[in-house]
Amino acid sequence: MPFFLAAEEASGGIELLPEAAELVWGLVAFLLLFGFMSKFVFPRFGTMLDERRAEIEGKIESADAKLVEAEEARRGYEASIADARGEANRIVEEARAAAETVRAEILSRAEAEAAALVERARTDVAGERERVLQELRGQVGAISVELAERIVERELDAATHSALVDEYIGRLAARG
Repeated sequence: MPFFLAAEEASGGIELLPEAAELVWGLVAFLLLFGFMSKFVFPRFGTMLDERRAEIEGKIESADAKLVEAEEARRGYEASIADARGEANRIVEEARAAAETVRAEILSRAEAEAAALVERARTDVAGERERVLQELRGQVGAISVELAERIVERELDAATHSALVDEYIGRLAARG
């Protein structure tokens, strides 16, 4: 049989309330404990909670300040990146302009060199033509003298020879 049932049968019922002396001593002990805790424990506990709250609030404020700093730094970095991109674009445009200038300069120099080369070629051709004409005059003169000697079968003097050559060259020049 369980203990409670045995106690109930012995006393004639269940008594739930303790004796009056126990209640008084329990109340006195509770009040002493509560007084001790109110004087020593609760103030320290409140102080500790206040310190903890202040520490947490300080950390939150510090975190907020660091967040603001980080946001400002991010904005600064973004501005720096935008400036760097702008500078890079400006440098690229300057390089393109410089390349275009160099290209135009090289083209103009090449055209000038080509024109000079063509002019030199024309001069060379004209000089070569003149040299060939002089050579032809000499050969035509020699051939014409030889032909004239055969025809006339006599030797011509230098003045007659020169006159015949000039006359023949004049006819050739008039034709071509």
